[in-house]
Amino acid sequence: MSQRTLLGPIGQIARTVKDIDAAKAWYRDVLGLALLIEAEGMAFFDAGGTRLYLQGSEHAGPESILYFRVADIKATHADLVAKGVAFLQPPHAVHRHADGAEEWLAFFADPEERPLALMALVQPETMSM
Repeated sequence: MSQRTLLGPIGQIARTVKDIDAAKAWYRDVLGLALLIEAEGMAFFDAGGTRLYLQGSEHAGPESILYFRVADIKATHADLVAKGVAFLQPPHAVHRHADGAEEWLAFFADPEERPLALMALVQPETMSM
């Protein structure tokens, strides 16, 4: 029997941005991510234990959606709206599990119009809050 390679959790996600200084300020000041490292044309943030690497590039293009898990999607949505973030729609349920828990999402964009989302697993006892 061959030995399997077991992968650990994702350690880092990279995203290119056109304006590294503006992106660095927005991810730090608006989203509240802790800036870990900054160097020429680069910034690394702690995104809940996964490192987010922003690389400045004039060729930044569309990429995958970054989903940020939050404990209270409605409160986080309200906080970001108060900071000027425009959402495509308010937080909403996209799936209900057999136990009644729901998967909720809310989509928005960074200053370069690149997709981001909030995600939360909402338990039945907290849905009316």
